[in-house]
Amino acid sequence: MLELIGFPLYLSLKVSVIATAAAFVIGILFAWLVTVHKNRWTELLSLILMLPLVLPPTVVGYYLLVTLGTNSWFGAALERITGSSILFTWQAAVIAASIAALPLIIRPMQAAFDSIHPGTLEAAQLDGANQWQIFRRIMLPLSYRGIMAGIVLGFARAMGEFGATIMVAGNIPGQTQTLSIAIYDAVQANRMADANIMVLVLSVTTIAILLLATTVFKAK
Repeated sequence: MLELIGFPLYLSLKVSVIATAAAFVIGILFAWLVTVHKNRWTELLSLILMLPLVLPPTVVGYYLLVTLGTNSWFGAALERITGSSILFTWQAAVIAASIAALPLIIRPMQAAFDSIHPGTLEAAQLDGANQWQIFRRIMLPLSYRGIMAGIVLGFARAMGEFGATIMVAGNIPGQTQTLSIAIYDAVQANRMADANIMVLVLSVTTIAILLLATTVFKAK
């Protein structure tokens, strides 16, 4: 049983941590951009980035499959740089999980930034602070709770990602099979006892991480 669960659980945690970190960097920069520069273009971009939240995961996976494939200019360029296709690798699973987690990371951060009184930012500008100083010394500390909420939600979403992942990373045991995909595989093979154990492990692991994050969050 350890062999059955060990690698999928390890890969799920690995993919989730890296995906959450990547989505956090993109998300916090975008949330700051929308807060500082509100216009129709940033609003349009905001809508586009929210699409993974409302589109079926298989549709998101299809878009990624087309984008990362060698028939697209991006996929071809990526293959020239790396020397191989990124499709059906654990890195593809990271990309899928990042895209899935991004909307849940952006929304709380954007709401937290928007809740800061404009007068506070204007006062800092009048005192001579530049945009980076305002972001680092004012926006980040005042938005701490929203940022932490985004990270926790994003990680939980990345941990449970399935649809887009199986489209671009596949179901290769020992290489790209996350715990969510392993559960699907077990159900398809009618190995319900294995599926029950894996569901329990995934649920307990995710809940434990969320409780730990919530405890640390409250302690701050």
